[in-house]
Amino acid sequence: MEIVAGSITSDRSRTAEERRGGPLIVTEDLELLDDLLRLCAAAGAEPAVHHSPPEQKGGWEDAPLVLVGDDAAARCRGASRRRGVLLVGRDQDDPDVWRRAVEIGADCVLRLPDAESWLVDRIADVVEGAGRQALTVGVIGGRGGAGASTLATALAVTAARSGRRTMLVDGDPLGGGLDVLLGGEHTEGRRWPDFAASKGRVAGGALEESLPELHALRVLSWDRGDSVVIPPEAMRSVLAAARRRGGSVVVDLPRRVDEGVAEALAQLDLGLLVVPGELRAVAAANRVASVVSMVLPDLRVVVRGPYAPGLDEQWVAKALGLPLAGELPTEPGLTVAQSGGAPPGGNGRGPLARFCTAFWERALVGEGVG
Repeated sequence: MEIVAGSITSDRSRTAEERRGGPLIVTEDLELLDDLLRLCAAAGAEPAVHHSPPEQKGGWEDAPLVLVGDDAAARCRGASRRRGVLLVGRDQDDPDVWRRAVEIGADCVLRLPDAESWLVDRIADVVEGAGRQALTVGVIGGRGGAGASTLATALAVTAARSGRRTMLVDGDPLGGGLDVLLGGEHTEGRRWPDFAASKGRVAGGALEESLPELHALRVLSWDRGDSVVIPPEAMRSVLAAARRRGGSVVVDLPRRVDEGVAEALAQLDLGLLVVPGELRAVAAANRVASVVSMVLPDLRVVVRGPYAPGLDEQWVAKALGLPLAGELPTEPGLTVAQSGGAPPGGNGRGPLARFCTAFWERALVGEGVG
């Protein structure tokens, strides 16, 4: 590493485009710089480093994130005001730190090592171009065989067909594998057991690229091994990475709520409870809903016929005390189509695809997505 014209560069220095939007670091404190470079490396970012605000036009203004060391705050007073400036240091008891932060227009003050984890996440968001998070929908069966996996797959296939970046996550280890429903159980790519040890941040781009691509969507499912547990830390890391990529994420969840499922529920924007129109199914779904609702505030019911005498979709929704998301239509020939390799929702003109298209239109309007 060498110091050149007031900036610190390395033999691995790259152009701004090659740095993939890495942050700007302003400091002369070599010990602090070592820490910040280490955190940037952990986030997959290669920063530009200067002793003072860069003199070249746009160097300060165009950086996606600016990390100003405590030692450099005075030298940054004359820099233009902008968002995304963070004042970073180590002294936990400095009474003047907030005054210096105000003088340079910093968004916040960070103290290392306490803020290291938060800062890595913030830098990684910059590298990944974090914007609107994915609209994340969970699908749960009110009882066994309700059709939750079919609906989850159809929702994902429909979202992908519309051109949205889509990921389908199989959160039910005993469900047989959503890759099977998609006709891709032999497609190469990573499965849940590969992520079982994940505890820290998972890079969204790396996650997406590592998964099997089927019908224009990415799917995280199960291998044919004996592993049937998703640790809560792994579920948290993987879903957070999937959501940061934007678009749509659909999660197929089991009826039992363990720690891993609770982590998934906490990251959902809304949940769909699939309930057949029969009394025993409504009774079973009521128990599922009571547990799920403790974690997920926006839970809606999708009712599937045929109905027992005296029941319809409105009766089922009222009995469960949940908003009605719609009536899941019957699609003739679905089983035959699946045996031929066509996934649920694969027929864009079929009733299942039409139901899913209408659902996404309503959901995206509610999220303010154009």
